[in-house]
Amino acid sequence: MPTIYLVRHCSATGQEPDAPLTEAGEQQALDLSAFFQDVPIERIISSDYTRAVASITPVANERNLTIEQEPKLRERILSLEPRADWFDLLRHSFDKPSFKLPEAESGLDATARILDVVTQINGPTILVTHGNLLALLLQHVDNQFDFETWRNLSNPDVYQLEIVDNFFSVKRVWSDPACG
Repeated sequence: MPTIYLVRHCSATGQEPDAPLTEAGEQQALDLSAFFQDVPIERIISSDYTRAVASITPVANERNLTIEQEPKLRERILSLEPRADWFDLLRHSFDKPSFKLPEAESGLDATARILDVVTQINGPTILVTHGNLLALLLQHVDNQFDFETWRNLSNPDVYQLEIVDNFFSVKRVWSDPACG
């Protein structure tokens, strides 16, 4: 049964797809590599956003593994337009998973997208994604995870997902010590 390490990307300069890691984020990526040093990993699958790929590049280089870039691991599209009320909308979307703005993505849609990737994995794998999408997957696995879970995620953050006989269990195994 697969063990999947769910990684939220390291600190980045912005939210754009091509936003690079900050200087602190580059150090966090090295810290992630140290964390994964003795962890058995066969595959690395990452969002194709620059910050996600850069977050796991030191691990891939150390292990001589290819980073498989997967658009399904991109951040959830809450709105196509910038919104001053995005925080309230995001909170509401955790309470009502079917809620979505026009031409955007509901929590249910985004969860289905990441589950499509997760359910295809059959060995020890690292998945690198973004905060909202990660929090939605965590909520799907265990409803104790919610909007506050998203608020308390660090950059980076690592959760271990175990799948045994189609039963999912998850636990936080590492977060950036500098984030408290």
